[in-house]
Amino acid sequence: MTNFGVFIDLGGLDGLLHITDISWRRISRPEEVLSLDEKVNVVVLDFDDNKQRISLGMKQLTSHPWDSLDKKIDVDSKVKGKIVNVADYGAFLEIIQGVEGLIHVSEMSWSQHLRNPLDFMAVGDEIEAVVLSINREEKKMSCGIKQLTEDPWTKQDVLTKYAVGTEHKGTVRNLTNFGLFIELEEGIDGLVHVSDLSWTKKIKHPSEFVKVGEELEAKVMELDVENRRLALSHKHLDENPWEAFETDFKKGSVQKCTITSITDKVAMVELPYGLEGQVLLKNLKKKDGSEALEGETLDFKVLEFSRDDKRTVLSHSSVWNKEAEQPKATKKRGRKKGNIVNKINQKVEKSTLGDIDTLSDFKDKMKDAEKKSD
Repeated sequence: MTNFGVFIDLGGLDGLLHITDISWRRISRPEEVLSLDEKVNVVVLDFDDNKQRISLGMKQLTSHPWDSLDKKIDVDSKVKGKIVNVADYGAFLEIIQGVEGLIHVSEMSWSQHLRNPLDFMAVGDEIEAVVLSINREEKKMSCGIKQLTEDPWTKQDVLTKYAVGTEHKGTVRNLTNFGLFIELEEGIDGLVHVSDLSWTKKIKHPSEFVKVGEELEAKVMELDVENRRLALSHKHLDENPWEAFETDFKKGSVQKCTITSITDKVAMVELPYGLEGQVLLKNLKKKDGSEALEGETLDFKVLEFSRDDKRTVLSHSSVWNKEAEQPKATKKRGRKKGNIVNKINQKVEKSTLGDIDTLSDFKDKMKDAEKKSD
């Protein structure tokens, strides 16, 4: 006896009875059905004289269990059985000995987030399921257990329970580049876009804000029952603080800020109330000529504050150097304009000096004409 089957002495010749040909029902070991030295009736399935192999079958001596399956069992029928195997993709439910239906993991829960089938059932469990499809010719059947409960999106109270403006707490199930999904209840998920996580911080990826499995509160911003979509926002649990910030961080005001990060082009600083601002690298220079470093807390002057764009631009150099506030581009434009004016004046001056004699002659002729007319 082996894990894959048993060898049977046919009287001088050995034949292999594969484990899948012992019984119509699912077995994990031949010992569940057979024992050593037991005499059994078998049928020859294949005979290969060249390779001296004989394949045997025992289940083929009995009719297939599918032939005895109740004819009334059809799609939407409820069936009872025992779980005989659990895989990553689902579980097999034995309805009668030798007849199994596959319960795919997606049919175990209304939740859109697939989990391990072992979270729902184990081998040996006796459960009830609904037949989703059946093909008696191919001897295949698929079942589901979530159909035994009501689809949460079709409940009558879904429109009022998740109405726009209502607040809820749920579990973070998935993170993506554009946002995160919160499961408010089994089968009801909502999307929080990354831009709706915070009023003050620019979050590049949701993982900077929350982790999978954590609970998060959110407000319903949009509900589309027909398409099963729920748009949520975490930042809208609080009022937009940027209106108040406009007076606190007006242009020219000096704020105490901490440098949180420095990149090749710009530095980010943290202002009071958790607000973030950006500083050009040239505006990080200190009065002693050194550069400000990450983690330092210094005074910064507000150069620009945009409530609509939610942007704050600051400068440390402007605190001690007024000229640092003047953009270089403006100075260049001033010099360029002055150069153009000077060139024009020079041209006018040259043309005037060159035409003095001509103008003199013209004036003399005009005087002569006036005398003759008198």
